Amino acid sequence: MAHSARRDSPELPDFSLLKRLVRDQLIYLLEQLPGKKDLFIDSDLMSPLDRIANVSTLKQHEVDKLYKVEYKPIISISDQLCFLIRPRIQTVKWICDVVNADKAAEKYRRYKIIFTPQKFYACEAVLEEQGIFGDVTTDEWAFYLLPLDDDVISLELPEFFRDNFLAGDQRWARTAGSALHLLHSLFGPFSKIFGIGRCSKMTYESWREQVEEGEQKARQAEIGNVFLIDRDVDYVTPLCSQVVYEGLVDDIFRIKCGCVEFGPDVTSSDRSIKVMLNSQDKVELRLELSFCFHQN
Repeated sequence: MAHSARRDSPELPDFSLLKRLVRDQLIYLLEQLPGKKDLFIDSDLMSPLDRIANVSTLKQHEVDKLYKVEYKPIISISDQLCFLIRPRIQTVKWICDVVNADKAAEKYRRYKIIFTPQKFYACEAVLEEQGIFGDVTTDEWAFYLLPLDDDVISLELPEFFRDNFLAGDQRWARTAGSALHLLHSLFGPFSKIFGIGRCSKMTYESWREQVEEGEQKARQAEIGNVFLIDRDVDYVTPLCSQVVYEGLVDDIFRIKCGCVEFGPDVTSSDRSIKVMLNSQDKVELRLELSFCFHQN
């Protein structure tokens, strides 16, 4: 993750604005279910959510207990359940099982499903097929981009590659277009957009469509050129060895959502430690200094 303190480069956009925006939107959605509630979160949303809104922030907005979605009967005794999930059929079917089990037990609760980054028609169709469409409220948390560092933002869509390039499911191109539209809205118009590949073209067209539909506001451009490159243009590079120190950390410990977890075998205790990596943090700085020293 590069530093931005170069005198010959323009000032970086304030990407922390993205984080504040999605946090405020999440708080607004949670407050649409007033009173104490239990929150069930998709496992691959746990790390991104931790970087957006920590547990104390959620508690301030009446989230009583947090659970990870585990596709088994729930143990919550709360009369309000909120589900923060990816738009996956399997997860929606599990929620249907939870609601129908409560119906069979004559247990009354309020249910809210928050899909992120967007909801798909297929998910709503499952709710209808299972007979609970009228028992739950649904919403969207437009969580498109996560700032990992001052100069690094991530779309955080782990299923994008599999769905688009292996299964031929092109629905995520619209999501990528919405992410571009968000950047365009916050940081001004792009000078030029370059793309290689069919998915890049679809993403560009989706972005253009949203720009034309939306209200145009004159803003100073903070982002110059945008390059869209399909993954299938180059399958080989991700398989090459990572030769920087952060890459070695990723190979051994795995970096997920900009965080690395060191287990008891490293911490010399019975507890694991999770460290967030960015250009300001001591672990990252030590890695960079070690690399420079090794190169010299």
